[in-house]
Amino acid sequence: MPKKLIKSFKFAHAGTAHVLKTQRNIWIHFFIAWLVIGFAYYINVSLFELGLLVLASFAVIVAEMFNTAIEEMVNVLSPEKRLEAGLAKNVAAGAVLLAALGAIIIGCIVFLPGIL
Repeated sequence: MPKKLIKSFKFAHAGTAHVLKTQRNIWIHFFIAWLVIGFAYYINVSLFELGLLVLASFAVIVAEMFNTAIEEMVNVLSPEKRLEAGLAKNVAAGAVLLAALGAIIIGCIVFLPGIL
């Protein structure tokens, strides 16, 4: 493999490791994803439905990682408290919330018919 490609994988690994070490919420998202996918396997959902659940779960995890990146960047660019810095952080957190809400809706669509 070319050295640049290997280097980019190392950077991606370092970023993922940082988030896993410093962000409690990412562990909550992974735990819930594990429960959802385990339950989906247990009730034998279709492969398509399982794919939707995995995609929704990873969308929340990726949103949380982007949220962390934005928060870290805002902390560097604006160490003092500013309204705009707070708004940037709030919007990023709102994106995680919407991703989680979307995942919950997908979970309800997949699971409720089998439960009811």
